[in-house]
Amino acid sequence: MQPETQQPGRSFKQKLALKSSLAKETLAEFLGTFIMIVLGCGSVAQAVLSRGHFGGIVTINVGFAMAVAMAIYVAGGVSGGHINPAVSFAMCLFGRMKWIKFPFYVAAQFLGAFTGAATLFGIYYDGLMSFAGGQLLTVGENATAHIFATYPASYLSLANAFADQVVATTFLVMIVFAVFDSRNWGVPRGLQPIVIGLLIIVIASSLGLNSGCAMNPARDLSPRLFTALAGWGSDVFTAGNNFWWIPVVGPMVGAIVGGLIYVLIIEIHHPDPDTGLTAQPSKDQAEKYELSVVM
Repeated sequence: MQPETQQPGRSFKQKLALKSSLAKETLAEFLGTFIMIVLGCGSVAQAVLSRGHFGGIVTINVGFAMAVAMAIYVAGGVSGGHINPAVSFAMCLFGRMKWIKFPFYVAAQFLGAFTGAATLFGIYYDGLMSFAGGQLLTVGENATAHIFATYPASYLSLANAFADQVVATTFLVMIVFAVFDSRNWGVPRGLQPIVIGLLIIVIASSLGLNSGCAMNPARDLSPRLFTALAGWGSDVFTAGNNFWWIPVVGPMVGAIVGGLIYVLIIEIHHPDPDTGLTAQPSKDQAEKYELSVVM
């Protein structure tokens, strides 16, 4: 008889490692969204609570954009780094992700955003308490609710606010599709998060005046819900003529529009890779390409 061989015990790392790919992706989306909220909304908090001495519109736009980029670096290799229900919705709608994953991604994103808002509240608790004599205000010069969620400008109607969110998210999703389109110019692997960060900067710098350019239901609704529970009260939902639903519904519509525009105008016109044929550039196209490389 052969002597029994003792199986080596599994290491601690092996015991902790998840086997389910969906579980791994769900955790990655949670962590990525958490990072985005802590660092992104943190850039707003630093500017607001210092009354502009340690930040302003530039640091907010750059800080939030880089927070998105860092979050994608953390989660991207596992889940794709959507960190946005509107992006996940577009990915499913246009066949880039299975629908079965959608509720898990969205739940993780909302939970990550809520946890991120709670963490940021804890970090800046003393600052928030001293900012307006202990009052947690939604409107006025001493308001702090907009650290966590977006609120409309005083002149903005709900119709204009809805159009604002649809258009901003249209550009977001359309360009995200382009960045990851390997049959277009695309972006080298590993640099996509930086390009997405630059995209957030340009959108926030051009379309951010009306309501802060949320473009992300989880980024806006979860922190808003946290502020309602943490002391700001129901005003966070009634402010701006009940504006709260605009950054939730608008981005989902914009995701559809942005995806459709890219697919119908760009993607379906790529040469079919199965035919082995590639479109030959015209003389003018070749000259333009050479010029772009030189520039």
